[in-house]
Amino acid sequence: MAVNRVTPVGDTQDPHATPGSWFGNLRLIRWAREHWLLPVILLAAAVRFYDLTAAAVWGDEGSSLLLARYSLGGIWHHAAFDVHPPLYFMLLHGWIELFGDGIFAIRCLSALAGVAAVGLGIWLVDRLATRRAAMIAGVLLALLPTAVRYSQEVRMYSLLGLLLIAATLALVYWIRRPQRHRYLVFYALLMSAAFYTHYFAVLAALCHWIYLGVIRVQRGYRFRHIQRPGWWLANLAIFVLYLPWLPNLFDLMQHMEQLKVGGDVGWEPPVTLSSLPSMLWSWLIQDDGENLPWPVFAALPMTLLMLAAVAVMRDRSVSRGSVLLALYTGLPLLLVFAVSFITPVFIERYLTAYALGLPLLAALAIDRLYSRVRPLALAVLVSLVGVQLVGVNNNATVDSNDQLDRVVNYVNQHFRPGDRIVTSDMLWYLSYVYYDRSGAHVRLFTPPAADGRATRPNEYGFGTLVTPDVYLDSLSELAGNERVWLIGALDEPAEFLPLPATWKVGAEIHAGGVLARLFVPQPAGNQASSGLKRFTFTFAIKS
Repeated sequence: MAVNRVTPVGDTQDPHATPGSWFGNLRLIRWAREHWLLPVILLAAAVRFYDLTAAAVWGDEGSSLLLARYSLGGIWHHAAFDVHPPLYFMLLHGWIELFGDGIFAIRCLSALAGVAAVGLGIWLVDRLATRRAAMIAGVLLALLPTAVRYSQEVRMYSLLGLLLIAATLALVYWIRRPQRHRYLVFYALLMSAAFYTHYFAVLAALCHWIYLGVIRVQRGYRFRHIQRPGWWLANLAIFVLYLPWLPNLFDLMQHMEQLKVGGDVGWEPPVTLSSLPSMLWSWLIQDDGENLPWPVFAALPMTLLMLAAVAVMRDRSVSRGSVLLALYTGLPLLLVFAVSFITPVFIERYLTAYALGLPLLAALAIDRLYSRVRPLALAVLVSLVGVQLVGVNNNATVDSNDQLDRVVNYVNQHFRPGDRIVTSDMLWYLSYVYYDRSGAHVRLFTPPAADGRATRPNEYGFGTLVTPDVYLDSLSELAGNERVWLIGALDEPAEFLPLPATWKVGAEIHAGGVLARLFVPQPAGNQASSGLKRFTFTFAIKS
């Protein structure tokens, strides 16, 4: 029977270490010489860069790009009114300065972070278990569909995963060598960066604290790291580094109602008991699985739960690394699920950074099963890879309704100086301005509600990204001699009604679920006969 390798703890030196060659001791370099790491990294890169530009930029990505256009000071200011902290947008700002704002360039930042997270995940498992477990973890993490998906978006979720895995790795190194304070320095810097990337980073810090508490009271060898002054000083440093942002966070919490009114939070439907297994299905196949027969629907969560139990119960290491991965993966999932019965925040992308722990934990279980029941371990591995390949394929299938870029390109080609452009929805607006090359002042239609209530976004959430002159409360304000392009949803053609009586449809262009209509003003005397002379050009762009 194979025995899991246990790395020495405390002040014991690494048996592979040689004085004065710290970089030579990095396992990443040794792995590259052993030839197996490179194919796994290439696999991770292949699935993340495949069709990276196929999907059009959607509203959330558009908001990232719009915020990144501001100066660093402006990003700090506007992010204080947004639902996410500023670090990713600042990095995106610098990235665009270096590489431009082409769709491949802007998505590369997330894709590269996703590939790097795979490398660090392999490194982490190698520190906690065997080389075989690290190899399995690399394959499963490279193919994890939710990680692939959010490595292809201009958002902060891939970066958050990279930072949290890196911080967890630094924590593991410090636990094994507590006299090396540089690991705590790395940990403090990485966790601070994570806090400035997404508010859910606090869940990782909670997992780390609980893990240190568990290994402090475990039977046998007890780690007293949670009592060490260095640990407390590192967390104090994180708090101090985060102090400049805390007033903005407190202000945002006090104005949560404004965020709800603007639709930036609280839009997710209330959770049910089936939401938890649905999230696991979403992580692995990019589908909530609720259309599956209930035995199949329940089978995946139960299998993952059993794998987690095997990983933890068969862990013979003194540092109980499987407990760390189980906490990292399961605790945020359960906490956010519970909170969502009060305030719905059970959203896949918010938890993707914690989904990264799932393949690592599964790799530990498969490695330990392999030592005892090799056929079962191989069957589990092949099944998980097969399930994930379904998710990778689903992720690579571009939504046929997602073709805003083609509509905007058509408008760009047929735009005339003086034309007006109006979008029907904030998410349409955020995407449209990225593709717009007309130089027009794109407007957002915000008609009053039936009860007379204003529908303009407030200064929180997406509303912080645009100036008041973007909003258009009535189309009659445009009733001049200019042509007007109305951009909206194909299945909601009435969203701009009522239209000015002098407008005549000059063209209708649709691609996927997006509809653009060109209206040409007509002299009042021609209105009586306009119904007979009206000619509408409809152009459907094929996917």
